[in-house]
Amino acid sequence: MFLESIAGDAREIYIVGDLFDCWIEYRKVVPKGYFNLLSSLNKIVESGIKINFLSGNHDFWLNNYLRDEVGLKIFYEPIELTLDGKRFYIAHGDGFSKGDTGYKVIKKILRSRVNQFLYSLIHPDIGIAIAQASSRRSRYHTDDIPLSAAEGMKNYAANKIKEGYDFVIMGHYHKPSKVEIVNESRTGYFVTLGDWIVNNSYGMYIKGNFDLKFWSIT
Repeated sequence: MFLESIAGDAREIYIVGDLFDCWIEYRKVVPKGYFNLLSSLNKIVESGIKINFLSGNHDFWLNNYLRDEVGLKIFYEPIELTLDGKRFYIAHGDGFSKGDTGYKVIKKILRSRVNQFLYSLIHPDIGIAIAQASSRRSRYHTDDIPLSAAEGMKNYAANKIKEGYDFVIMGHYHKPSKVEIVNESRTGYFVTLGDWIVNNSYGMYIKGNFDLKFWSIT
């Protein structure tokens, strides 16, 4: 299994959102399924490796379960860090691509604490079923968007590189790529991690280099 294969070498793991097709967490109810995945993540945490989880547009409705029961460190906003003198800006990426104006409005509505409370009054069997149906439609849309739709994300990354970041890493866009960007005599890299359904892609940072990798069970 992939997680078991990296647990021996990883110093720290970052999950850049959309780990779940749909995660909507009630105060005392979480979605059915994911036991093997959550168990594997917990074993890694228990071994001493920190797992950082940045919420995405499919799994932003989080309470305390993943933090308290699984042991993940939860982030709702982009992560900024420095490793070996290299500056990283890590974001899920939703709301950055072209044509996402409507989504930005929907994002604010969906992430409103008031609206989430009102939604939580719906019985979990119904509320989670509605959310899962909406999530499937959203994923089909994200899978089919053309390469040009990532230009907004790339422009955002270019501005971050101009600010001094060496690597800007995003999820959301399901096509893995690593693009060199030269901005005012600064060189940095914009990386989209892809997905785990079609590409089995992930990123690995080792000694100043960040590369895309592709997992194969064969």
